[in-house]
Amino acid sequence: MNYDEALSYIHSVSWRGSRPGLSRIEELCRRLGDPQDKLRFVHVAGTNGKGSFCAMLESVLRHAGYKTGLFTSPFVTSFCERIRVLGEDIGGEELAEVTEAVKKCADGMADPPTEFELITAIAFEYFRRRGCEIVVLEVGMGGRLDSTNIIKAPVLSVITEISLDHTAILGDTVEKIAAEKAGIIKKGVPVLFTGTDGGARSVVRSAAGVLGSRCCEPDYGALSVLSSSVEGNRFIYKGAEYETRLAGIYQPQNAASVVEAAHILAGLGYSITEEDVRAGLLSTLWHARFELLRRDPVTIYDGGHNPQGVEASFRSINTYFPGVRVTAVSGAMADKDYRKTVGTASRTVARVYTVRPDNPRALSAEDYARAFREADVEAYACGSVAEGVARAARDAKENKRPLFIYGSLYMYADAADAVSALGGI
Repeated sequence: MNYDEALSYIHSVSWRGSRPGLSRIEELCRRLGDPQDKLRFVHVAGTNGKGSFCAMLESVLRHAGYKTGLFTSPFVTSFCERIRVLGEDIGGEELAEVTEAVKKCADGMADPPTEFELITAIAFEYFRRRGCEIVVLEVGMGGRLDSTNIIKAPVLSVITEISLDHTAILGDTVEKIAAEKAGIIKKGVPVLFTGTDGGARSVVRSAAGVLGSRCCEPDYGALSVLSSSVEGNRFIYKGAEYETRLAGIYQPQNAASVVEAAHILAGLGYSITEEDVRAGLLSTLWHARFELLRRDPVTIYDGGHNPQGVEASFRSINTYFPGVRVTAVSGAMADKDYRKTVGTASRTVARVYTVRPDNPRALSAEDYARAFREADVEAYACGSVAEGVARAARDAKENKRPLFIYGSLYMYADAADAVSALGGI
C-alpha cells in the first residue's frame, strides 16, 4: 500500500458517516493490541478553541523535552497534519505502512469502522510505534461516544469553550452538549475547564465531582493583555509575561489556559519550566485561526464557522480595524446555523463573495449569497474559492479595505493558494 492507496482506503468508508459508539473502535484497537493503552494522553474536548489549545500545549511539552504526539481534526492543507510527532506530520510512507496494518484488522470486522475510527486507530498505532511519551489528543465530536474516548486514564482532561454546535447529535442546549463533552472525564483524573458559560461550568463541575476528579479553571481575572494585533498577542497571566504569534483577541484566553494546563502537569510530576512555557507559546504556528496571509491588502483567514466562533472572529476584526467595513470571502456548511453568522457579519461586512467549500455538506454559494442579501449585505456568488478570493482582493485593494476570509476550515487550502497567486493585485 502506498500513500495514495492509504488515503483512498481511509476515505472509501466516508459514506458510513458519523455513527456514535465505542464498540467498533474498541474491537479494532483490541485487534491491534490496544496501542492506546501504551500511551499517556492529555484529552481535549470542546466546541471552540480546542485546536489552538492543543497546538500550543503540544509545543510547550515538546520544548520541555518530551516526545510528543498531536492528534487534531480536520486538516487544512494535508491529511498528514492530523497526526504529528515532535511537531512533524506523519510521512506518506509511514501513513501507508500503519494504514495497511490497521486495514488487516478492520477487514475482518462484522461491523466495520467509520472513517474517523480508522484515523483514530492509525494515530494510536503510529504514536505507539514512535514511542511518544505524551499525546495531546483532540476529540473529534462530542466526547462521551467519540472514538478517542476509549483511552482509559489520561493524565489530564480538558474541556474548552462550549456552545451550540452539532445540535442534532449532541443536544439542543449548552448544558446537554456540555454533558456529552464531560463524558471524557475519568475517575480521579484532574479536569481543566477553560470555558466561560455558567451552565456548561455547572455540568462539568458536577460530572467531575461524581467521579472524584479535581476540577480546575484558569483565573481570567489574573489575565491582562498588553498588546493584540494581526501579528499576535502579548499578555500577563498571574504575574508572568507571555507572547504568542497567534492573532485574534480570543487567543490570550486560550494561551492562559495552556499556561494553567502546564502548571497542572508540572504539579503531576512533569518537568516543565516557565521558559518551556514561554518558548512553546511563542513558537506555535496554527494555520487558519485568524492567520495573516498577506499585508497588501491585509488579508486574514479564520476558520470560525459556528455562531460563537464567527462572533469571536468579528470581535477581533472590529478591535484591530475599528469602524472599518471589510470585504469578505465566506463559505459555510449547510448544517450550521449560517443565518445567525450572517447576522453577525452583516454589521461589519461591506461586500461579500460567497463560495462553496469542497465538502459534501457545504452550502451552495448562491444560497449563501441570498442569505447575505436578505441581511442587506451586497453579496456575489462565485464559482470557486479562487474566483472569490481574486474578486474580493481587487475589491479590497480598490476600496482600501481589509480582506477577511472566513467560515470553514475546509476551504483554507484553496484560499491560501489563491492568495499566493494574487501577485501584484
